[in-house]
Amino acid sequence: MPRPQSEVTSVRRLAFIRLVFFVFFSLIVLQLFNLQVINRKLYADLASGQHNILAQLVPERGGIYVQDPLSDNKIYPVAVNKQLNFVYTSPKDVVDPQATAVKLAPILNMEVLDLQEILNKPNDPWEPVQHYVTDEVAEAVTNLNLPGIFTIPETMRFYTEGPLFSQLIGYVGFKDDKKQGQYGVEGYWEKELAGKEGELRSEKDPAGSLITLGQREIISAVPGADLVLTIDKNIQVKACSALESAVKKHGAVKGSLIIMDPATGAIKALCNSPSFDPNNYAEVKDISRFINDIVSESYEPGSVFKPITMGGALAEGVVTPTTTYIDTGEIKIGPETIKNSDNKAHGLQTMTGVLENSLNTGAIFAMRQLGVKNFLNYVEDFGFGKITGIDLPHEKFGNISRLLEKQEIYSATASFGQGITATPLQMLNAFGAIANKGQLMRPYVVDEVRFTDGRVEKTSPTIIRQVLTSQVARTLSAMLVAVVENGHGKRAGVTGYYVAGKTGTAQVPLQDKAGYDPNKTIGTFIGFAPVDQPKFVMLAKINEPKDVTFAESSAAPLFGEVAKFLLEYYQVPPERAVK
Repeated sequence: MPRPQSEVTSVRRLAFIRLVFFVFFSLIVLQLFNLQVINRKLYADLASGQHNILAQLVPERGGIYVQDPLSDNKIYPVAVNKQLNFVYTSPKDVVDPQATAVKLAPILNMEVLDLQEILNKPNDPWEPVQHYVTDEVAEAVTNLNLPGIFTIPETMRFYTEGPLFSQLIGYVGFKDDKKQGQYGVEGYWEKELAGKEGELRSEKDPAGSLITLGQREIISAVPGADLVLTIDKNIQVKACSALESAVKKHGAVKGSLIIMDPATGAIKALCNSPSFDPNNYAEVKDISRFINDIVSESYEPGSVFKPITMGGALAEGVVTPTTTYIDTGEIKIGPETIKNSDNKAHGLQTMTGVLENSLNTGAIFAMRQLGVKNFLNYVEDFGFGKITGIDLPHEKFGNISRLLEKQEIYSATASFGQGITATPLQMLNAFGAIANKGQLMRPYVVDEVRFTDGRVEKTSPTIIRQVLTSQVARTLSAMLVAVVENGHGKRAGVTGYYVAGKTGTAQVPLQDKAGYDPNKTIGTFIGFAPVDQPKFVMLAKINEPKDVTFAESSAAPLFGEVAKFLLEYYQVPPERAVK
């Protein structure tokens, strides 16, 4: 006898319910298996204050090293990571904000009212309290066992040499509660140094909340790459010390010094004074202190520009070192009268004499032989009016726009470095081309990028262009040796060596009107040695010295002091007998 329809329906319903319970139970077992066996470590990490997970999600920042040829390791760390601690709060979990602040303030050396303001936010799940606390302080905070107060490990950027590399390297600071490199190498190479953050992937419900038993996956962070700079630590120490002493001696506003290998473009030392301590960057009141003047300061270079003018004239064959003209002490161009800096007439002069005596009229003579259009072409070929491409931030172009004007007066003043602007790096690089047989190189400060997977990217020297023939470059170099031997550059010389170079005493434009400040000058000396096979090209600059006016008494002696050290450091034998 068949069963009643109602009984059949009940049996089917019961079977369906059993199936539903079976499937649900199976899913629970599967999730528990996933939780307790497959992803046991992941969830254990989540339950342990997320310390282990943070370590996997936050990449280790790469270190920065410089060359140290005298050490066993050959490199020296200048920016490393130091393990400290971060104190934070979950204000919604703080039981008594006032009492908590009273207990916590003396340990963190903070004001009670400031702490109370942070803690008294009942609905706030997270607020930072203090970064970079020592293990002892973190332990003292933990021992208070205060609800809603937590500590976790935190990495601090530490600069082993303090101010020595400050404007070159920059610092790591906070921007919108996120640490990142700012200024210098730290800023320009942020992507490589920072690495790649990890990722915690988790299923979410339609409302966006995490599903407790949902699938979770950690994609580990990729640590940042290490950078090995071209800077030589031993040269940097000497260069920066000498610069700082010179700035103090002359009561100058500031100064800069940069040294480059002219054959490659590798920067060996880079200093500005005054500097700052990147370990305490927050204490710097004047943010202009962070700026690297060598790449970011555009100034009228003055007479150090005369070799650029002379180089073009020599290259075009319109003058030779012995070409002569009569110096009357001044030249009239339209309504303007241009005089020599010493206000003297020097009579019959050769082009070599023009550089030795730094004659403005002679620079104009050479420019006129070259022609306004060709003069502009050579100025551009030497790299002016455009960035050098160095791997540092905030590089300025300088300004040569006046040379596009039809009036000859602008080319005339530019021939001796007035009315146009350049950066110290542009000037150094142009002289580097003279030293390097006429080849203009791209300057650079990073020698190697060392990735954590073992890859190494080595920087190869880059030729920008051939500005002068090697013969013209040799001829101009010999003329610049005469400047050091017989002219205003005597105090830049080094006994026993042939040093090539040129002084430049630039006027400082007035801020509020046309003209120049009669009480302010910028002294520059740029040169290289030994002249036949230069080991270095160097720029020394002193801004607004108080005790002297001309570069031959400020920048030239600074150059000479460091040049002597470099020739000894590189073990270059003397080229001639020492008297």
